[in-house]
Amino acid sequence: MDKMKAVGLMRYLPIENPESLEDVVIEKPKATGRDILVKVTAISVNPVDTKVRAPKDKVEEAPKILGWDVAGIVDEVGPDCSLFRPGDEVFYAGSIARQGGNSEYHLVDERIVGRKPASLTFAEAAALPLTSITAWEALFTRMLLSQDPSVNKGKSLLIIGAAGGVGSIAIQLAKQAGLTVIGTASRPETVEWVQSMGADYTINHHDPLLPQLQAIGFPSVPYIFCLNALEKHWAGISEVVSPQGVVCAIDDPTSPLDLTMLKQKSVTFVWEFMFTRSLFETEDMIEQHHLLNRVAEAVDQQKLKTTLTEVLGPISAENLRQAHKLLESNKAIGKIVLEGFA
Repeated sequence: MDKMKAVGLMRYLPIENPESLEDVVIEKPKATGRDILVKVTAISVNPVDTKVRAPKDKVEEAPKILGWDVAGIVDEVGPDCSLFRPGDEVFYAGSIARQGGNSEYHLVDERIVGRKPASLTFAEAAALPLTSITAWEALFTRMLLSQDPSVNKGKSLLIIGAAGGVGSIAIQLAKQAGLTVIGTASRPETVEWVQSMGADYTINHHDPLLPQLQAIGFPSVPYIFCLNALEKHWAGISEVVSPQGVVCAIDDPTSPLDLTMLKQKSVTFVWEFMFTRSLFETEDMIEQHHLLNRVAEAVDQQKLKTTLTEVLGPISAENLRQAHKLLESNKAIGKIVLEGFA
């Protein structure tokens, strides 16, 4: 059996522990069914990586591989594949139910894989899949916003935590759809980043939301997309959301939410979890293939730009531990990428 390099874990430890992520050698998988085997060129790191790796009392029998953002080249296709063939350049986020992509080769169902944007490097492309799927599904599938700018004329969207990977894509998609975008950011460098992505206004999420929104002419907001600290912002969200508005969240609250705070306004609350389709192998799973292809087309037409901000070097345990530390500091802007194996 052929072997390959990977970065994995056996125990769930604080990132400062050198055993929290380790360089390992594991068996190279084979493509069967609708799986394709991808030679991994670049990977990106997301908060989900740190959440899965977070300390817990569990020991793995074989190395657990993280990583849910990959750009690479198709090496082999399963007998039931029809969308790709060897040599195709692809990008995707993978499935939370399977081994991740922090390895030289990675198996993934072709139905959640897209064509890599031709105009981007592999590193630039690796920054996009998970955040693009999350932002796209949140806005257009969960919140049911139209992609037609004429329909959204006069509508506003508040993005809480707008400087991260998902927020950076959500701003761009919402602006293309004709919405007025208000993004929250708390530091000069994050304010500058959010504005560079296209936000019309910025406010500080460390301060009460309503007075800041009123000061820029928004007594309420019909659409709110909360990307972090949901329970902290819940009272403020309930206060500023418009009657019959929509609130979407991706963050895991640390305490139960009081949904009755939304009742008098008849507000819709909806979750977005981009792994739902692959986790449950839903009938519409192939929609993520189509979605990523639309993202690639938008990038190649210069309607959407990568949110890559830093390449930390080759894919290794040491570099991945550094990336996890940056994410856990809650000060990361845009996306962190690693490229190639040493």
